[in-house]
Amino acid sequence: MEKTSKIYVAGHRGMVGSAILRRLRKAGFTHFVLRTSAELDLRDQAAVNRFFETERPDYVFLAAAKVGGIHANNVYRAEFIYDNLMIETNVIHAAHVYGVKKLLFLGSSCIYPKMAPQPLKEEYLLTGALEPTNEPYAIAKIAGIKMCEAYRAQYGSRFISAMPTNLYGPNDNYDLETSHVLPALMRKFIEATKYDAPAVTIWGTGAPRREFMHVDDLADACLFMMEHYDEALFLNVGTGRDVSILELAQKIKAITGFQGEIRHDTSKPDGTPRKLLDVSRLKAAGWQARISLDEGLRMVYEDVKDKF
Repeated sequence: MEKTSKIYVAGHRGMVGSAILRRLRKAGFTHFVLRTSAELDLRDQAAVNRFFETERPDYVFLAAAKVGGIHANNVYRAEFIYDNLMIETNVIHAAHVYGVKKLLFLGSSCIYPKMAPQPLKEEYLLTGALEPTNEPYAIAKIAGIKMCEAYRAQYGSRFISAMPTNLYGPNDNYDLETSHVLPALMRKFIEATKYDAPAVTIWGTGAPRREFMHVDDLADACLFMMEHYDEALFLNVGTGRDVSILELAQKIKAITGFQGEIRHDTSKPDGTPRKLLDVSRLKAAGWQARISLDEGLRMVYEDVKDKF
């Protein structure tokens, strides 16, 4: 990419899109075309086509998506499959029609089968049944990967895909009904410390293991892939390390200074037993994560400690 290339970051106000935009600006890129969801509904094909026809972006980072945790994925199943299918279908096809030089599609590690071997390798895609609670979202993301592969195979489109692990960082969602586990726990422990609560309750047994990556690392990986990777196979993007949900809670408890106990609500689902990405392909390509979980949690705490 040239520093003056016209770059469209779809979803630039979300956690991932805003991180990509920050990283691009830090790297010296200056020519962005941006639209909020109110200005451009990516589910509207005619509107998306008008946008691409008018603006003609050179490069596209497709970070726009409807996202949420276990509860949101399970309850709003129709919205999760419809919204995400429409967004990616419209943007990817328009990128082809209007001559985008390169597009990066962002998926999710939930694309893998629930009981796939660990750590998760790229070739495990479509080898088993998905986790039922987030199946609609996962199917939509798998469709996006396959669209990029299909347009590359048929038209030679330079469309690539990145599958990030669980993310956290600036502009995360802290709504306890719809958020992911890390921001939900961060908010619970901050509030419990503030109001001197006797305990913080976490969902499930605390045994499931998860990998967490700071979104600034993902943004760095996205820029790296856009500039240095051009193959059909999607790449996992993660840290290569995981912790149990209980260990995560204990880390956040220590950072926030909470003095009470951690309790378990075992009526709530655990979800997938373990999700750890094999990131050896991306590492071999020349990139690896730099922000440790402890460092990242401290960064997030400092950012949001006064907001609740």
